[in-house]
Amino acid sequence: MNLIQLLLPLCDNDGHPFPQSIYLQVRDELTEQFGGITTYVRSPAEGLWKEGLSDAVKDEIVIYEVMIKELDRGWWQAFRESLERLFRQESVVVRAIPMDML
Repeated sequence: MNLIQLLLPLCDNDGHPFPQSIYLQVRDELTEQFGGITTYVRSPAEGLWKEGLSDAVKDEIVIYEVMIKELDRGWWQAFRESLERLFRQESVVVRAIPMDML
């Protein structure tokens, strides 16, 4: 099994919140494709990183998770690229974590 995590920004690069319809679209597509999804949207997580010597950059994010048996890297790469266009981001983090069901 693999746990796929998608870290989605709450706001665009100018600080304007994305409409809820975008998140529902992503949720519905993943639910249709994989049969279920877990979303962490009540309390946004905070990402913080440094770009070169500049001040730290901060993002508030929501996390979507999907459990899958087979990892199709090509599908996930194309999906990540579509998320980057949808959210107008240079990069959206989509990560796969191998896991064992206990």
